[in-house]
Amino acid sequence: MKILVWMTVASSLLAIVGCNIGAKYTVGGTLTGLTGQGLVLQDNSGNDLGLASNGAFVFTDSSKDGDAYSVTVKTQPSTPSQTCTVQNGSGTIGKANVTNVLVSCTQVGRFAYVANQLSNNLSAYAINSTTGALSSVSGSPFAATGTTPAALAVDPNGLYLYVANNGSNNVSVYSIDDTSGTLAATGIPAATGSGPVAVAVDPTGSFLYVANLASNSVSAYTIDSGNGTLTELSNSPFAVGAEPSSLKVSSNGNFLYVTNFSDGNITVLAIDSATGSLSGIPGSPFAAGAGALSIAIDPTGRYAYVANETAATISLYSINASTGALTAISGSPLATVTSPESLAVDPAGRYVYAANVTAKNLLATFSITPSSGALTLSGTPVAAGTFPISLVLDPSGQFAYVANDDSNDVSAYTVNATSGVLTSVNSAVAAGNAPRAITID
Repeated sequence: MKILVWMTVASSLLAIVGCNIGAKYTVGGTLTGLTGQGLVLQDNSGNDLGLASNGAFVFTDSSKDGDAYSVTVKTQPSTPSQTCTVQNGSGTIGKANVTNVLVSCTQVGRFAYVANQLSNNLSAYAINSTTGALSSVSGSPFAATGTTPAALAVDPNGLYLYVANNGSNNVSVYSIDDTSGTLAATGIPAATGSGPVAVAVDPTGSFLYVANLASNSVSAYTIDSGNGTLTELSNSPFAVGAEPSSLKVSSNGNFLYVTNFSDGNITVLAIDSATGSLSGIPGSPFAAGAGALSIAIDPTGRYAYVANETAATISLYSINASTGALTAISGSPLATVTSPESLAVDPAGRYVYAANVTAKNLLATFSITPSSGALTLSGTPVAAGTFPISLVLDPSGQFAYVANDDSNDVSAYTVNATSGVLTSVNSAVAAGNAPRAITID
């Protein structure tokens, strides 16, 4: 009997082991922003995959546990011409399918949107792809569906505009007409915490986050891929520091960075890729300067920069790609003379642009030292309007735009491809009353 039992157990073990020998796993992820044709991805310089639409993708060939994978763009899309980049593209198979490769495609910005706090509406502009000049979209400005719109974000596919309404404590959703740029309210605004002032969408377009200044929290939502509407996570909101003022999702989609204005620090939260839920990382929060107001992260995910309004400095950090932790760079903080209001990094990761630095109502360009992340002032700062409060670059890096809160207008600039220096594009265009935020589709 004992012999028979052992033989039965041994046979079962062999069967289990046999089932796992030679197991195959797939490599895939999410594609966003594609509007052109002819995109081809490649894994390990041999397994090609042509893609024609946004969403989930999987390479047809499979790999064994322990195999290396490396996803690259073999052929960029055309008609229109686009540049697609890969995040989380390389690694080693670890007894599971790889599902977190992120491929995002961009082109010259098509439309610019501005939240006007005091006139309670949204200005919309078409972007001239050659000059960068702005012209009003038909029907602009569009009425806000909430009160005191204060922050904006466009989803990675350019389908929806999300607006955080500071006065009514909610976030609105608008569909974007792909041809004209006109806006149409979609669904009922989703409730937030108290005093929302910032909004961010993750790189896959699956989750949305809102910083609630008055309730010291971040609200989190899943995004319906069919209509862009929001559903708040059951464990939302998540506690952060005092007066969270800005948000930034890391380029690999793994971490959310939150600047806390009153605390002068940065909360770093890990993002659950399956649910969008947030959890603190070891060492968080990380020290910044007084009045931490705006954060920018370079596209490679190596460096982060924080504008400290009260301290009149910019804090510089290196980022641990695995943990999301921040480490101050030598020379940080960098004195800016006047109070920085907004920061942006160009898509190539070569320059940081800062609004309201070196003197009031100026925009400055800082070159990034690739090996260290240190900043050096580049060229002569250029004039903006009165109180430039929100700065953004178009996805191609050819143009820059700033919303001027006190002069009620938007300034436009071309970006020198060699030096990164800004040159004004004609005169500023009129916005609504107290334009607080600007974003590009």
